[in-house]
Amino acid sequence: MSDLKGRTALVTGAASGIGAACVHALAARGATVTVADIDAAGASAVAAKVGGKSWAVDLLNVRALEGLRLDCDILVNNAGIQSINPIDAFPPEKFRMLLALMVEAPFLLIRAALPHMYAGGFGRIINISSVHGLRASEFKAGYVTAKHALEGLSKVTALEGGPHGVTSNCVNPGYVRTPLVAKQIADQARIHGIPEDEVVAKVLLKESAIKQLTEPEEVASLVGWLASPDARMVTGASYTMDGGWTAR
Repeated sequence: MSDLKGRTALVTGAASGIGAACVHALAARGATVTVADIDAAGASAVAAKVGGKSWAVDLLNVRALEGLRLDCDILVNNAGIQSINPIDAFPPEKFRMLLALMVEAPFLLIRAALPHMYAGGFGRIINISSVHGLRASEFKAGYVTAKHALEGLSKVTALEGGPHGVTSNCVNPGYVRTPLVAKQIADQARIHGIPEDEVVAKVLLKESAIKQLTEPEEVASLVGWLASPDARMVTGASYTMDGGWTAR
């Protein structure tokens, strides 16, 4: 498939997990991809596999992003972190960090990319949100707040970008088999007071009709389609890939 040949893409948090899978999916469609991550070595390794470029960047340094200009046709805002604590014990600095990484940084990258997209009459902004952009869970105040805010940013971008050929959408997976989810298992076991081997069934997949983790490549396949010309009329939407969680 080469429907993105000649297009340039930027994926954040792309040294592993969903981000790396998105890099491979977009490159397979013909795009030239920049792999952005704080892990410089990891980003370079992924970029080398697809003949792309790497960008070692700390997205928490939001001041450095304010004057940025990006010449990319496709932007995938994927970088994210998790923190699990009850609100009354949630560290304020951690709350602010989550919002900076998953709301402020995407806003600044979108702001940096839109002039190029507007000039070319084509743009695809794909925000890796979460089922937690649509639903809440206990002990995840920072993450749930950030993902709900990302949903709003994506919709405003869709309205402003529509007249210029730019679409903006969210992809909302449930729990995906990534290092981020693996780290959560111990945290969830601690918070809920259960053994780690019970966390996936009793906590992570409790609300899902399909009792399996989503694979990164499954998320990436949807990202690839949203970036394609076939998704021209899809904008301002949120695509769940949650095993039926939000059907309840």
